[in-house]
Amino acid sequence: MTRSLLAMAPILPQQMEELEQHFSVIKLWKETDPEDTLHARSKEVRAILSTYNGPKISKRLMGALPNLEIVCQYGVGVNNIDLAEAERRNIAVTYTPDVLTDDVADTAMGLVLAVMRRLCEADMFVRVGQWTQNSSAFPLGSSLTRKTMGIVGLGRIGRAIARRAEAFGMDIIYFGRKKKNDVPYTYFDDLAEMAAKCDVLMLSCVGGEETNQLINAEILNALGAKGVLINIARGSVVDEAALIEALVTKQIAAAGLDVYAKEPYVPEELLKMDNVVLLPHIASATSETRAVMGELVIENLLAHFDGRALISPVL
Repeated sequence: MTRSLLAMAPILPQQMEELEQHFSVIKLWKETDPEDTLHARSKEVRAILSTYNGPKISKRLMGALPNLEIVCQYGVGVNNIDLAEAERRNIAVTYTPDVLTDDVADTAMGLVLAVMRRLCEADMFVRVGQWTQNSSAFPLGSSLTRKTMGIVGLGRIGRAIARRAEAFGMDIIYFGRKKKNDVPYTYFDDLAEMAAKCDVLMLSCVGGEETNQLINAEILNALGAKGVLINIARGSVVDEAALIEALVTKQIAAAGLDVYAKEPYVPEELLKMDNVVLLPHIASATSETRAVMGELVIENLLAHFDGRALISPVL
């Protein structure tokens, strides 16, 4: 049987070339009629290369591919994949953990600095010539030292953020499903209670139903008028309408966002706000990390078809 790989979105060009050395690659994003292509080639597809922002790997899609054996996710989040259906069908699922941890944590701290020290506003202040007109007019920012960061989700990325924040002199507290016995930070099992005690609320949890709109009006109100929200997790974790309301009414001070509810759409209200720093979902977007992610995808695919143990399995 032909080893056909259904690629839902592209990865780095050199890695796409490497994939084509081993597989017959169906580049779905290039097809004029993806549905027709899937119907015509459904029986030959044995593997899927998926990305979080690409089409969902749904029960319906898996059902249309009778010989599907493996789904390789180019990323760490897998809530775009119907894992229950994959497990029922005995379809292997892999992802790319660890390799993007440092870059995502760096971006998280970059957002903290940009928001609290007003770096984007300061850049524009200089560019439009306001500095030459009145050198004392730029508003003061906020120090990071002696501030408290409350982290929602103390997994690999959350811990990496905590280490960086500590280096800036910040105190760390955290909220999650359960207490971690191997960290010195104070644990909260009540998110509103933690939000009330922190200056920066950092989101580094998983997406999906369990955390859908976890950050709602109640949590934002608890964060308070001097509080800052940073989201490098998933857009679904935040009730976007409640966040906009909290920013407009100054229930919270500011926000730094790398992810949104309906990417690449960003609400018009957020685009107009000076106290919000917006990134286009680039937390892991470095050439070094994307290269390693792609290599891990390829290694998992080859391991599967060579009958070897998967490198980084989810299922």
